[in-house]
Amino acid sequence: MKHLQAINPLLYSFFLLICFTSCTKDDVNAEFTSITVKLKSTSQEHDKVFIDIEDVQFKVREDENAPNAWMSLNAINQGTYNACDLNEDSALLLVDHIEIESTFIHEIRLVLGDNNFMDVNGLLMSLEVENLGNATPSNLVKSELISNRSYEFVIDLDIDSSISFNDEENMMVFNPKLYTAIRQYEY
Repeated sequence: MKHLQAINPLLYSFFLLICFTSCTKDDVNAEFTSITVKLKSTSQEHDKVFIDIEDVQFKVREDENAPNAWMSLNAINQGTYNACDLNEDSALLLVDHIEIESTFIHEIRLVLGDNNFMDVNGLLMSLEVENLGNATPSNLVKSELISNRSYEFVIDLDIDSSISFNDEENMMVFNPKLYTAIRQYEY
């Protein structure tokens, strides 16, 4: 029993040492950045343009052919939305404060599905994005994400310059023109 009494102070000291040397919140999150992505649009000519959103991605490798060049941000609001309703006051939240490793971002891209169309005087017209348009429009952002910061990416879709009519194919083409604003906050 005496040998247990000698070990007891050692165990107590070891426990105190672990408590005082444990990681702080800053140590745990030292390599991470918080990301939020929103989508808004501008249009003077159209009022019903529906786009099918599948994902938002960052290009984190210089070589686009690298298997892990594009990182999915797992968009939370996937589906078909009237892009004309997405203005400054009602932007669509695509990514809400996810934590990613701090890294250099080359590009941000919006991945579109094939359910894109517009309403012209009650007539629904399909918007071609696969063959003639661009199903993965992107923007160069070339930004270093600093750890312990929160970033808000606001993608602005210029609808009027994104839609055109292809005379040869006799179809409407959607080639999205994106502009991205980045805001940084310290936390």
